[in-house]
Amino acid sequence: MKDKVIVITGASQGIGEKLAELVHARGARVVLAARTAAALAGVADKLGARALAVPTDVGKREDNERLCARALETFGQIDVFVANAGRGISRLPSELTDADVDDMMQTNFKSVLYAIQAVLPHFKEHKRGHVIAVSSMLGRIPFTPIRSAYSASKAAVNSLMGSLRMELRGPFPAIHASTVLPGVVATGFGTNALHGGPDSRSFPGAQPVEEVAAVIAELIEHPRAEVYTRAGLREMQGKYYSADDVGAVEAGLGGPPR
Repeated sequence: MKDKVIVITGASQGIGEKLAELVHARGARVVLAARTAAALAGVADKLGARALAVPTDVGKREDNERLCARALETFGQIDVFVANAGRGISRLPSELTDADVDDMMQTNFKSVLYAIQAVLPHFKEHKRGHVIAVSSMLGRIPFTPIRSAYSASKAAVNSLMGSLRMELRGPFPAIHASTVLPGVVATGFGTNALHGGPDSRSFPGAQPVEEVAAVIAELIEHPRAEVYTRAGLREMQGKYYSADDVGAVEAGLGGPPR
């Protein structure tokens, strides 16, 4: 971890902020990205040396390119790009508008695509690197219908990362592409969702954000294709996809109330 240059989007709060604190404490140089410049600067100031804040709208291709350029200009290399920024939504499938779907795909899916395409030329030049996408178990199992478009956008991220791994495996075996699959995490995700929503921190059993950050830090040290932030999530996925009728499993879901 020492002296690695790690770019983290969504670094002004939640998982991104805690991950930045953890890897910085282990000796990494961190490039922090988020739209909220003041909050981002606060995180960078708290970390001090070896931290660079770059206000970034991850939903814009040019911002991702500028982010990578600033990282290279400052530190001379990028070792890991953690595409963590994202946003939820609180609308049933029957209520979704074009604007809702466009927002979810731009913020959650295209942001990852833009990150990949911005950093990959540098990784290919040096024949090494690591792209990490923070996805969600909602991209595997539709736990709750109010997160419909979010779930769909994260399912797209999961497929994109799998395709990227297959693209890279032959010609660039030292460039890793990893997907992180958390469940409910105790952050402001719910209250920050498009159209508002219940506070994720109020749910019984919400995973502490420090645990999720630790899982991602371990992934940086020991790359693999996918990681679940809790062991039970793997078993849950297995039960869902091995069911004779996934509808029977879905009948027991429904997620948090509106």
